[in-house]
Amino acid sequence: MIDLILHYEPKTLIMAIKKQYLKSKPVCKVTFTVPTDDANEVVVAGSFNDWNEKEFQLKKLKNGSFKGTIDLEVPKKYEFRYIIDGVWTNDAEADGQVANSLNSENSILDL
Repeated sequence: MIDLILHYEPKTLIMAIKKQYLKSKPVCKVTFTVPTDDANEVVVAGSFNDWNEKEFQLKKLKNGSFKGTIDLEVPKKYEFRYIIDGVWTNDAEADGQVANSLNSENSILDL
């Protein structure tokens, strides 16, 4: 009999982040797109919403990906992570990564 030891590695996926800076006020419209066709729910939690796991849920599109837009104050840096079906996930294409207190990393959004 073989004993298996499973080690959890947080996922890091390649997502798309689009930034649209407004000229009329110090705000950036940030659109998050998560290209997955097998997920049921995608949420973005971060320093901009006090890491709320329910506040910023992305909408599922017909092609199976998830998308959502939020207005964020500039100039600022925000830490965030995706929660895909309950699994905390980083964005490999974010503006950077930073260590967090859980011996993991958060993605950085630099506006």
